[in-house]
Amino acid sequence: MIELFSADTPNGKKISIMLEEVGLYYKVTKVDLNKGEQFQPDFRKISPFSKIPVIIDHKNNKETVFESGAILIYLGEKSNKFYDQKDRLKINQWLMAQMGYVGPIIGQHHQFHHYNPGKSKFGEDRYFKIVKTIYRDLDERLAQSSYLAGEQYTIADIATWPWIARHEWHDIGLKNYKNLSKWYLEIAKRKAVIKGYDFMKRGEAIPLP
Repeated sequence: MIELFSADTPNGKKISIMLEEVGLYYKVTKVDLNKGEQFQPDFRKISPFSKIPVIIDHKNNKETVFESGAILIYLGEKSNKFYDQKDRLKINQWLMAQMGYVGPIIGQHHQFHHYNPGKSKFGEDRYFKIVKTIYRDLDERLAQSSYLAGEQYTIADIATWPWIARHEWHDIGLKNYKNLSKWYLEIAKRKAVIKGYDFMKRGEAIPLP
């Protein structure tokens, strides 16, 4: 059994979606970020930077894995799904692009544009422009292949999709990007994605462009 320590964020949704996709039994232990539960000593023992998500694999000597990208790799290797050996170089590149660029930049855009509008015109303008560039770059990539790492759905897509799922916060207009929209909607139809998106069981529907 996999225990998922998480909150309702794009990084949290990556792992619940992956767990649903690979069909591994899991339970969710909620971490209330607003109450600062991520800073509690017991949680810091399994997450040295006080970040979600984290998993404990109780069937594998209680192996603990933190960092969402590392968790996706672990689950891909464990299940032998969505992380094909022959495609790993490409998959890793697009996964690292999400971890090091797409996610952090969109996260900053959320902070300035969605949570704290009007507090920093520089921050709002800067991250709006960069996120618009990210949309363009992803759209161009998806004009070349069905999915980010090629013609197969992989952990690179699972990592990136939840960040685009916050498109209503971005005010960029997902529907203006034909290839990105098509990719987004194709993934949004997957039963595992629908279930994993609402892993907190709040009746949360996937936002459509």
